[in-house]
Amino acid sequence: MTNPILSDWTTPFEIAPFAEISDEDFAPALEQAMAAHNTQIDAIANSPEQPSFANTIEALEAAGEQMDKVLSVFFTVAGADSNAKREELQREFSPKLSAHFSGISSNKALFQRVADLWARKDELELTEEQARVLMLTHRGFVRAGAALEGADDDRMQDIKSRLASLGTSFTQNLLADERDWYMDLSEGDLEGLPDFVVNAARAAGEEKGADGPVVTLSRSLIVPFLQFSPRRDLREKAYRAWTARGANGGETDNREIAAEVLNLREERAKLLGYPNFAAYKLETEMARTPDRVRDLLMQVWEPAKKRTDADAEILTAMMQDDGVNGPLEAWDWRYYAEKRRKAEHDLDEAALKPYLQLDRMIEASFACANRLFGLEFAPLDVPLYHPDCRAWEVTRDGQHIAVFIGDYFARGSKRSGAWCSAMRSQAKFPEVQAPIVINVCNFAKGNPALLSYDDARTLFHEFGHALHQMLSNVTYESISGTSVARDFVELPSQLYEHWLEVPEVLAEFATHAETGEPMPQEMLEKVLKAANFDQGFQTVEYVASALVDLAFHDGAAPADPMAKQAEVLAEIGMPQAIRMRHATPHFAHVFAGDGYSSGYYSYMWSEVMDADAFAAFEEAGGAFDPDRAKALEENILSTGGSREAEDLYLAFRGRLPGVEALLKGRGLIAA
Repeated sequence: MTNPILSDWTTPFEIAPFAEISDEDFAPALEQAMAAHNTQIDAIANSPEQPSFANTIEALEAAGEQMDKVLSVFFTVAGADSNAKREELQREFSPKLSAHFSGISSNKALFQRVADLWARKDELELTEEQARVLMLTHRGFVRAGAALEGADDDRMQDIKSRLASLGTSFTQNLLADERDWYMDLSEGDLEGLPDFVVNAARAAGEEKGADGPVVTLSRSLIVPFLQFSPRRDLREKAYRAWTARGANGGETDNREIAAEVLNLREERAKLLGYPNFAAYKLETEMARTPDRVRDLLMQVWEPAKKRTDADAEILTAMMQDDGVNGPLEAWDWRYYAEKRRKAEHDLDEAALKPYLQLDRMIEASFACANRLFGLEFAPLDVPLYHPDCRAWEVTRDGQHIAVFIGDYFARGSKRSGAWCSAMRSQAKFPEVQAPIVINVCNFAKGNPALLSYDDARTLFHEFGHALHQMLSNVTYESISGTSVARDFVELPSQLYEHWLEVPEVLAEFATHAETGEPMPQEMLEKVLKAANFDQGFQTVEYVASALVDLAFHDGAAPADPMAKQAEVLAEIGMPQAIRMRHATPHFAHVFAGDGYSSGYYSYMWSEVMDADAFAAFEEAGGAFDPDRAKALEENILSTGGSREAEDLYLAFRGRLPGVEALLKGRGLIAA
């Protein structure tokens, strides 16, 4: 019987047949896929023909189609709907996959063919895109250690395998801590909480099988609890649990894992001839060097720190007016900031939230994409991996463009955060394939589901990533969609957030859940005026995390990462009442894999561009200016990694921006 993962998928648009796939199918499918991939790689590496772009680079691009099917399905469900068996499989697959891909990148015969092409690149008559793919392929082999020999080569393979296993363990430990902790609430503990928080707590209690409402460590529940609960003792208990994830001792403690990861990364970089991991990692990014990253972060840190120092004085006075003596603590900030927002902007999140229905915000994100890029979205009735998921066919001028899948609600089987991934990426070689793109979020359930303003921004953010995938129009999958420099990949997502704040968008789609009435003009104006409220806090908690990440990798690996974290925070003068957005033991961006390691700064690097890019629309015909939309698609959204990120931005804007647009956008300096 054919394994359903590896069979021909006869589903609409060849979406994975989730209903036919069981957890027992994954391991044999992976073994078969790896064997098939190895056969393809051996045929390329050992070909008697002189290396050519077609028989080497294009052959590599075409290889591994079975691997793509297995891994796209498995990692989708492992991240968004995990269970004990899938966690076991992740631990089993991690070293196997590391060994498999390391075997390819260290294949000397294969590398020799790539190196031969690289040496003859000027005589190959390649297109611009082909030349780019050759360069990236050659660079990828070199940076993976393909030129290493003997003991160094062996050690590199061991390091990669160990790092893969450690990343899996870090992720699973964090998921376990988030899944297992919750705080029971009595009916009295609910006093002072808005209905949407009470409803979310009751729903969480039902999911946990508790006797009543609970607070979990899901951001969509714990943040509003910290904002609204008048019970300082409960806020402290919940906050301490939230910030202790990965640092509770026992089997799920991530601190030793973090230390080992940093040591292995340093060793890996030095094997490749770099002084440290940051130098290795940043070489291929827009920033290029640790010094440029630090310079940007400190330009933002100083005005943000100044703002939070002033804010802390105001919040402390408010707290003392409530009869609470002593310093403002981290579990106090959100509560008093929310009170201040209500007082200064007359904006009550409890009153605002009914206007931010999940379904209406999804409609808003689609409508903006329609006005900007002509995309249309039609619901699809197809089996997916969880009942919460929904799907749409994306078309333009009647032509199929993509399939978009949304998985929006928090649950115990889903890792925290929000992300976008492509279950299938756009490509034209070896055949035309349209993308299947998924957005995964962690919003609180409700009937109807209501979002905070921050949740709504997250929805637009992830959909910006999805547009980058859906509008991709390149030949080769290796440079498709979001396959760009890490500090450029957040530009489309952060740029798309701006359309949520366009008044006409909120006026049309922010309608009351019960009455259907549009958001009153007075409230709409307050929302937009308050958009930068508490930006000092948000900037400080983010930049502190980015500076710690950079310090971990720019120099010798610290023996004690927690001590290094404390040292960096002391040096920059971290305010007492604000903590890092992601402390080391739960800093999944940095320790779950290499993706954002020495690269957490990239959100801010991209924000420098996104503030300037949206200004290009405002300077033209407004948020929906067709010429600017066309330029954005042609120069950024459709081009993937076919050119250097800096060149793509220059083609769109004509110049590179300074940090002033970001500071003005965050309200940290006068506009």
